[in-house]
Amino acid sequence: MLIKRFNMQTTALAVTAALTSSTLLAQETKKVSDKDIETIAVTWSTAINSSSMFLKGETIANKQADHISDLLRSIPGVDVGGAHSLNQRITIRSMDDKDLNISIDGANQNTYMYHHMGNLQIHADILKSVDIEVGSNSVINGGLGGSVRFETKVARELLSEEQRFGGRFQVSLANNSGASYSLTNYGLLTDNIDYLAYFNQVNNDNYKVGGGAIKDDKGQVIDGTDGTVRGLESDVTDTLLKFGWDLADNQRLQLGYEKYTDEGNYSYRPDMGLATDLTITKSLEVPLLWPTKLTRDTLTLNYDISFDSTQVKSAIYKNTSELWRDETGYAQSPNFAHWAAVNTGEAENTGMNIIAETSLDTAFPQELTYGIDYVKYDTFYQASQTASPKISSEEAKNIALFVQDRIKFNDLITLIPGVRYDSYDIDSSVIDKSFSDASLALALEVQPNDDLLFKLSATQIFKGPEISEVFTGAGLREKQNTDIDAETGINYELSFAYQTTLSDNDSLAFGTTLFETNIDDYIFDYAKLKPRVKWKDNVGDMNIHGYEAYVNYRRNEFNAVITYSSAESKLSAFNQYSSIDGARLDRQQGDTLSATFSYDSTKLGLTLNWETMWVDDVSSGLDLDGASLDNSKKSFSVHNISARWTFDNLTIIAGVDNLFDEYYASQSSRTGLSFHPRFGELYLKDYEPGRNAKVTVSYQF
Repeated sequence: MLIKRFNMQTTALAVTAALTSSTLLAQETKKVSDKDIETIAVTWSTAINSSSMFLKGETIANKQADHISDLLRSIPGVDVGGAHSLNQRITIRSMDDKDLNISIDGANQNTYMYHHMGNLQIHADILKSVDIEVGSNSVINGGLGGSVRFETKVARELLSEEQRFGGRFQVSLANNSGASYSLTNYGLLTDNIDYLAYFNQVNNDNYKVGGGAIKDDKGQVIDGTDGTVRGLESDVTDTLLKFGWDLADNQRLQLGYEKYTDEGNYSYRPDMGLATDLTITKSLEVPLLWPTKLTRDTLTLNYDISFDSTQVKSAIYKNTSELWRDETGYAQSPNFAHWAAVNTGEAENTGMNIIAETSLDTAFPQELTYGIDYVKYDTFYQASQTASPKISSEEAKNIALFVQDRIKFNDLITLIPGVRYDSYDIDSSVIDKSFSDASLALALEVQPNDDLLFKLSATQIFKGPEISEVFTGAGLREKQNTDIDAETGINYELSFAYQTTLSDNDSLAFGTTLFETNIDDYIFDYAKLKPRVKWKDNVGDMNIHGYEAYVNYRRNEFNAVITYSSAESKLSAFNQYSSIDGARLDRQQGDTLSATFSYDSTKLGLTLNWETMWVDDVSSGLDLDGASLDNSKKSFSVHNISARWTFDNLTIIAGVDNLFDEYYASQSSRTGLSFHPRFGELYLKDYEPGRNAKVTVSYQF
């Protein structure tokens, strides 16, 4: 028999036992709380808690993660597109990062800087935990497709019981991606004040693709290429300073500042493959690479307090991202010299959030979760063209109030109602208007016994029209659309989880989530009014449906996890947009199977890990913003192996990513063959790295 009640904090089905220790699984009646989960992420590792499964931190540490995709691609329902450092783009159930609520230490990260790059810039090494809500199944987080909450490391959790100061040095080398190193110092300035200072630098190289040849859509090697993708070489730095003050046993104040910088000579469109860049460069007679710099500065103030039966977490933040690019290279082409400029785009998010949890000892025990979330978006664009400098700006703000109750009628039945109220104001080139909506949620949990749990839930969703992307003008070229409506809808989920101990040395867990998401008045940024005339508009109702499944078996030091996920989307278009009726989301990927096998010998201090992912192909069909000539996506399989050896304070990890040198692109990235009226055929494949042997050495004291 396992835990008395499955942990169901902020997710539809949080499977807390997918890769946790056998010691935890043997505790028959102990409730697994968020605090219990966090203690698993000891030393230098990243714990991942997902509504589709839970992964142990030590397993993640073996991956030598230098890209967010290394952490998240094996989570069912989640993918990370974009091989470029500027293009880390999380997708959940085929919905991209614009439809997700993404935060770091409570600070909102949604900026929509540039449609050729992603919304997230952070290095995986500094993460303490990643909390993923796969699908919108709670009134707490908002977002059409779910949420991803990143939390960085905390000094007190890195110190042993008798330590006052500690540190860590790490260096990583790879033969097909570059090198990195990090320095960390942390400790106690007084018994109540702690600090953490972290610096990481990554030197990215231009990598070779699988098979060592860059090919076109017909499988022929592209002239002028040698298998190496140009436009990736860069320096990425991440600096984090955190100070924590334990005001009392039940209160903590924390101040954090992070500066992330990504700088290099990059291709003009980081999300498109080298083949596209070469074709456009040749046509325009302009440089292949452009000096580019992205910075993110985030300042956060967090305050946590607990008293009686209530816990409160709050954050105030300012998050500023700036993208700078020197485009004076256009002066080399007489036809486009008037485009020569130094362009700057800035997106600033300021806000605050408070979330509280209160346990009520009533006739029917209740757990109330309630709070407020406020965020203000400001964008600014400037092009320093000598003849006609251009400046533009937009703003929007959203305030949300929410409350969710968890009412336990008996050991069998638990009811979870919730309500969220959003008030959204936007002042943009498209529209200047206020929107508001109340979203309801209701979930029913049925637990026939301590090992088995069923859950049925329905959650209404809401999202106002977004401000325009920043780097193309912050609305400078957008068409006004005063009739555009907010997106609303509902997400349904049916799930079950089973977990049991087969013997003292064996445990088994498995489960499935079925879902259907309906988004009314779906907004498409490139809706066609007529040929070559596009604007942002509601184009129809989007339906997304599918499932996620997992099975986990553990015996002594051996552990195996297998997951499978599938998501399909279809648009029921309004009459004026009948040409895209039946279209799918362009980030949709094929059915995905992942498997992880690990062996952990405590006696030897050795962990062996094999991870594989197989993604089925996607046939050609109508989609939104995908390749216009051939948008089919090829299947692929990728295998990664690693070995981790720990001796006292020294840790060595050696491994090989893409072991069999697969030539592929993530199906959540740009793929396929398009036609452009000026450039002709463009092969968009965003090539992933080929075989990459890596070694990481760290010393923690």
